[in-house]
Amino acid sequence: MQRNREKVAVIGAGSWGTALSMVLADNDHEVRLWGHKPEQIDEINQFHTNKKYLPNISLPESIKGFSSLEEALKDISTVILAVPTKAIREVIEKMNDIKGGPFTIVHVSKGIEPDTLLRISEMIEDVAAEEILDQVVVLSGPSHAEEVSLRHPTTVTVSSKDMQAAERIQDLFINQNFRVYTNPDIIGVEIGGALKNIIALAAGITDGLGYGDNAKAALITRGLAEIARLGTKMGASPLTFSGLTGIGDLIVTCTSVHSRNWRAGNLLGKGQKLEEVLDNMGMVVEGVRTTKAAYQLAKKYDVKMPITDALYDVLFNHVNPKNAVDILMKRGKTHEMEDLANVLVDQSHN
Repeated sequence: MQRNREKVAVIGAGSWGTALSMVLADNDHEVRLWGHKPEQIDEINQFHTNKKYLPNISLPESIKGFSSLEEALKDISTVILAVPTKAIREVIEKMNDIKGGPFTIVHVSKGIEPDTLLRISEMIEDVAAEEILDQVVVLSGPSHAEEVSLRHPTTVTVSSKDMQAAERIQDLFINQNFRVYTNPDIIGVEIGGALKNIIALAAGITDGLGYGDNAKAALITRGLAEIARLGTKMGASPLTFSGLTGIGDLIVTCTSVHSRNWRAGNLLGKGQKLEEVLDNMGMVVEGVRTTKAAYQLAKKYDVKMPITDALYDVLFNHVNPKNAVDILMKRGKTHEMEDLANVLVDQSHN
């Protein structure tokens, strides 16, 4: 397809930021990949690799690494924000100081901020100076960086309050390997992408306990019900959770060894302590922070989220994972379709 060549800054040189840089480079855009470790940026520029995050992958030579955020943002209008949720405020504050833009900020992280209970787009709007911010777009969906970097077929969704901005980002990324859809439901897209990490942690725990496919199928299905219950209470469309950022993201994150949330849960199920797991992972496990935020959101919106409650107890109250699963299985009986009925009733009142 014919497209205009753009200068794009990708902020965050981890696995996902690097993989998305490759998609943009394949689309003939000028890509500036920023990271805070000079030795990593030197590796990207000299050897065209990022071995810590994407071993055995050669990067297009058109991707240029930057350790200076100011230089990376010079004459840029589109920023891909690929940093962990806990780093977003710090990065946006640095962008405020640089006073470039205005920028269309495309965030590709999946989380909710504990205590403030803000979605990532809300965090960006909360901290970004008015003069630097044009639009916020979210890119989300079932997409392991390892597979995107191998140019395996992948589908994602983009969403924004401004659908023209979303469509522009769709055009920026879409190619024969990386199919991009649009969805106007930014709340649902962000909630689905964030909360699936909780269910992936729980799925990893059941695998670590050796419980097999029956337990995982139950977790994914009932986990989707929890996500939809909370999401619709927050104003999302229930249809979003049957799409790429709902069931699609759940499947890929709960069933793959590429998923860092599944891997972390698996180690917890095998008896490791949370601090030990996080130290060994070497990468951010977003589901841990998101579990705390979702637990708080469930209380705020008076939504039943038993899987989230059980995982919260494992992570923060030192409950044995097997005991947490036993408590879930001993809950009082209920009707499976009660959840769907409640979701539809909530939606009709919105």
